[in-house]
Amino acid sequence: MVVLVTGANGQLGQSIRFVAHKYPNIQFIYTDYQEMDITNFENCQSVFAVHKPQFCINTAAYTAVDKAESEVEKAHLINAVGPENLAKVCKEFDTILLHISTDFIFDGTSTQPYLEADIPNPKSVYGQTKLDGELAIQKNWEKHFIVRTSWVYSQFGANFMKTMLRVASERDSLSVVNDQIGTPTNAVDLAEVLLKIVESCHAELVYFVSSQKLESASNFGIYNFSNEGQCSWYDFANEIFQQKGISIDLQPIPTSTYPTPAKRPLFSVLDKSKIKTTFPIAIADWKISLKKCLELL
Repeated sequence: MVVLVTGANGQLGQSIRFVAHKYPNIQFIYTDYQEMDITNFENCQSVFAVHKPQFCINTAAYTAVDKAESEVEKAHLINAVGPENLAKVCKEFDTILLHISTDFIFDGTSTQPYLEADIPNPKSVYGQTKLDGELAIQKNWEKHFIVRTSWVYSQFGANFMKTMLRVASERDSLSVVNDQIGTPTNAVDLAEVLLKIVESCHAELVYFVSSQKLESASNFGIYNFSNEGQCSWYDFANEIFQQKGISIDLQPIPTSTYPTPAKRPLFSVLDKSKIKTTFPIAIADWKISLKKCLELL
């Protein structure tokens, strides 16, 4: 089984590399923009022609949320045109596409965890371009899994957890917003879930082919995934410092006192009932997953 990973040098791409040894039946092809530029359709075609992957996991994305407000075209190219190219190439090669999306597609006005069927209403360029990517995939290729996630961190790349640890080493006090509510997601947990989806889907396809049942074998569509529980960014920072035994004067502040170019959803907790009932996964509480990540550091 050949699985092609885009954006393989990013946070999630590195997390997939980190757990890849657990999946000896998978041949991973890791590409970053130097090896395959998802914004270049012909380039994607040529790479797929060489490797002929059964699955493609698209972790490539423009994720600089505030910068996207002034780099609209670049964000759209990577987050919308790129996924459209991949969907078309995946259709050409009958490759199943797994794509990562975001809680930023919602406006954050809900008081209940968001379901996959809830109506998106992005309030930022980043959120809009990620939604455009979702829609382009749905329009062009039915064999897809779109996995929406939130507040991703890991031992790899740049993220909130590592920023908090760096800042704490440089100063004695820190203010963090406490009125944006969501769920931190360990990228390694997300990587494991993506590969479990691949394995589950592949097993179903093998069964249906061997039993000569030609109907659709898999539950393609949109899924939510994050760790369990919910917190504010202030709570997240506080938990990081507590688990690391760091003493710092941490103050909660409202979003209104910390304006940013891009508007953040005030509530973006994702309901994960669908993914838990469809695939054989157990989801860890965010504090437990954070502890594992901090131990790896």
